[in-house]
Amino acid sequence: MISVVIDTNVFVAALRSDGGASRAILRFALQGKIEPLFGNALWLEYEDLLGRSVWTDATTCNERQQVLAALTRVGRWVTVYYGWRPNLPDEADNHLIELAIAGGAALIITHNVRDLRRGELLLNGLRVLTPAEYLEKTK
Repeated sequence: MISVVIDTNVFVAALRSDGGASRAILRFALQGKIEPLFGNALWLEYEDLLGRSVWTDATTCNERQQVLAALTRVGRWVTVYYGWRPNLPDEADNHLIELAIAGGAALIITHNVRDLRRGELLLNGLRVLTPAEYLEKTK
């Protein structure tokens, strides 16, 4: 099983619709096919999202909280001891790279590949894929 960082935009996309690649990523994590990594910054983003008005009627607040709780049971908490900054054009995304490196992740799954692939540092072996790209590679 590979360790991955699942960006919050994938979590939101997965729970805003009944299907799609993002939903498949969450299923993979809950089925133990991939191991999601969590760190302080990413966790705070997930929690913050639960209270925002970005949601559709596809899920209830309680269902979203249950999915996040289930992800934490199958995921791994990682403490980030070293910051790799500045690296990305958007400072707010650097924590994803730091978490991936600290946790030994094989990849970051995000819908924001354009910004995450434009880092100043070339991090050998760390891939950044959309949910659809990841699913295509695992066929």
